[in-house]
Amino acid sequence: MAKTVKKADRAIMIALQIDNVDVRFGGLQVLTMCRLSIEAGEKRAIIGPNGAGKTTLFNVISGIIMPSAGKVLSFDQDITRSPAHVRAMHGLARTFQITNLFNNLSVLENIILGLQALTSTKYIFYRTTSSFTELIDNAVSLLRTWGLEDKKDRPVRSLSHGEQRQLEIILALASRPKILLLDEPTQGLSTAETALVVPMVRSLDPSTTVLFIEHDMDVAFQMADKITVLYYGSVLAEGTEDEIRGNPNVAEVYLGLEGDNA
Repeated sequence: MAKTVKKADRAIMIALQIDNVDVRFGGLQVLTMCRLSIEAGEKRAIIGPNGAGKTTLFNVISGIIMPSAGKVLSFDQDITRSPAHVRAMHGLARTFQITNLFNNLSVLENIILGLQALTSTKYIFYRTTSSFTELIDNAVSLLRTWGLEDKKDRPVRSLSHGEQRQLEIILALASRPKILLLDEPTQGLSTAETALVVPMVRSLDPSTTVLFIEHDMDVAFQMADKITVLYYGSVLAEGTEDEIRGNPNVAEVYLGLEGDNA
């Protein structure tokens, strides 16, 4: 049973808990006693300067790398040593900094493949994809919901970068995840393209827990209910927009401190 905590006389379910996680690569300590707790349905931003350990934390949560110490729990289930595909089966989905799409296929074909990977039809090789009408209908419905139906027959390579980001999020949503990890969803986007992605994240199903890395603090404030600031692999601060904006330690970190990505 998932862990719950009392908050303002109501029970809050904890969707994701990072408990004293360390990550070391040889002599390099990337995460140190990293701790955070994310409520079910919450939209949480992870921000911090380059080298803070944001991507490493995402890689630990999604099972790409194993922590040197500590635990990762999803709805009170210990997934610390579970491989990525097992986490996906338990309701965790992720996007990446670089879009991971089939550029030569159409928008619709990308969605169909994403949906098909979740069903037993992926093992059926004697039927054409066009014969799976339910998959096609579901794919069109997803595109219609998110405003991309009119582009369904276009090759992905012809989409703008912002539209490709939207498509990648739709693909992640196809698995109906309980927890959605978005790795820099607005990276490289123009102001106009960012304006496509931000309302999309804000309008996601309230029952879906969303954790995202964001380099732009103003964009993070627009999308998140709560913000966690990482600095040298540890949580420096956590709170609402007002709490983060008013935190002198956060202000100091963002005065031009730079390093290598981790």
